[in-house]
Amino acid sequence: MSGDDWTTPGAYEVAPGVFRLPLPLPSDGLRAVNIYAIIDAGRLVCIDSGWAIPDARAALDAALGSLGASVADIDRFLVTHAHRDHYTMAVSLRSTEAVAISLGAGERPTLEMITDQDQGALEGQIETLRRFGAAHLIEAVRSVMTRDHAAQRAQWALPDEWLYEGDIELESGRRLGVIETPGHTRGHVVFRDAANSLLFAGDHVLPTITPSIGFEPVTPDNPLGAFLGSLARVRALPDALLLPAHGPVAPSVHARIDELVDHHGRRLEQTLAALDEGATSVFEVAGRLRWTRRERTLAELDVFNEMLAISETAAHLRLLATRGQVARLLDDGVYRYRPLP
Repeated sequence: MSGDDWTTPGAYEVAPGVFRLPLPLPSDGLRAVNIYAIIDAGRLVCIDSGWAIPDARAALDAALGSLGASVADIDRFLVTHAHRDHYTMAVSLRSTEAVAISLGAGERPTLEMITDQDQGALEGQIETLRRFGAAHLIEAVRSVMTRDHAAQRAQWALPDEWLYEGDIELESGRRLGVIETPGHTRGHVVFRDAANSLLFAGDHVLPTITPSIGFEPVTPDNPLGAFLGSLARVRALPDALLLPAHGPVAPSVHARIDELVDHHGRRLEQTLAALDEGATSVFEVAGRLRWTRRERTLAELDVFNEMLAISETAAHLRLLATRGQVARLLDDGVYRYRPLP
């Protein structure tokens, strides 16, 4: 293993023939993403791919080199979801190597929107902040997102294959079950190696942080409800070693799912308490909550993370409305919420 720091570059065997390769990210928040290389009949199949930046490519080359391999030995990337730290390295490598990319079919609307030359869809995503009562953030967010959209469009492309629920049989005979787990994104999937009690969890189950919910170009109606439902599906399966995209390997998927469910239960209670105290908009509720493990206020977050916090608060309020615990109305272009008896 990598000692106390799971982000240390290298190749770490987590199960026979399965190696965790942490690749760096260009941010102070999430410092690395784990991809997993499976030795398959003398070749490699990788779960997720990393972000297409030079430092990550160098770390990938070094890690594979320590295994006596190179990117030319990768036959296929099985990608859990269409976020750039999971997907774009695969697109970059496909331009020079004979490698295939497989992605959950539920990500198709999002990926088609990202690769669209028209930024109107992104503009619509930004404009949801107005209905959340956070119109003051729109210009700052628009500046960041439209700039990133133009600069990163070349990093995106459609996969070679859309994945659906079912089993994938690798050349070696290893079977990976594809399980649809919407929530973090609408098309997120995890890969289950039942014979070896392994779960390649992507961002669905993370050991030390909670995945963001509710912010993506094509947002489902009830993303938190979808996430909790996905957690319940995975929890009903036999327990397994948790192989996450961010954080150290953990011994029990079940134990971490129970913690995540408890977290969101408490968050729903806190959201109701904020309404009882007089908050009415998504922004006002988010401003009464604490964020990250450091218990920061909303105002202490940078613009991007403030936007994520507001979107996640909207997801909690939407679930409460779906459950009949709060009422929602549109008041002068802003959603207003009140608790129901």
